[in-house]
Amino acid sequence: MTSRPVALVTGGGRGIGAAISRRLASDGYDVLLTYNTSSKPAEMVVDEIRSSGGDALAIKVDCSDEGEVGLLGIHAWMNRTIQALVLNHGRYDRVPANEMELSDLRRTMKTNFEGAVNVWKVVQPHLASNANIVVVGSQLATRGSPHGADYAASKAALSTWARSLALAVGPEGKRVNVLAPGYVDTDILAGDSNEKRAQREQEVPLKRIGTGDDMASIVSFLLGEDAAYITGAVLHANGGLYLP
Repeated sequence: MTSRPVALVTGGGRGIGAAISRRLASDGYDVLLTYNTSSKPAEMVVDEIRSSGGDALAIKVDCSDEGEVGLLGIHAWMNRTIQALVLNHGRYDRVPANEMELSDLRRTMKTNFEGAVNVWKVVQPHLASNANIVVVGSQLATRGSPHGADYAASKAALSTWARSLALAVGPEGKRVNVLAPGYVDTDILAGDSNEKRAQREQEVPLKRIGTGDDMASIVSFLLGEDAAYITGAVLHANGGLYLP
């Protein structure tokens, strides 16, 4: 019996990452997902996947910490070939652009950008020759943000790095693409008042806020054979909110 391919999803226990983890399990992957704060949401995702007949494991990894990411590289699951890598972890502190300190920028860049590079360096030797990679960016990488300049800058760096990586590993048979979400119903929007949520919905031409499942479907597509000739792309998924 052929074993199921393995997908590694960073930040795979909550929000968009949790939806991606569940979707990839339904697509036939065994899912190794990382989390950095609370274990409970991640373990709930693992339980859901296992109850549906798949296999999953959640491990605590601070992607900004080279030592912790290094330990990920010697985990037993890494003895299996990684077919799909989804770099989804991140932080968003809502720092006003005109009040941003260098410490804010360094902290966010270390997690969102350097953390992705850390994981890539460790996971790369374990990737299948035809592995596919999806980096979860943001519309703010190109749009900018008055209340999240550090986040926008980190996602811009991440997007440019991912496209450069696509050029580098394309000859090896690997693909790298970027998903750039708009408004998505996750913890980032959890503090919105009813009025603010209604305002967001009105801003979006499709008149609704995206869901984690919307994003997971796009990741599934980008990792699959239907996207076999797509690499180095930045796919904006925002309901028409921002048209680059």
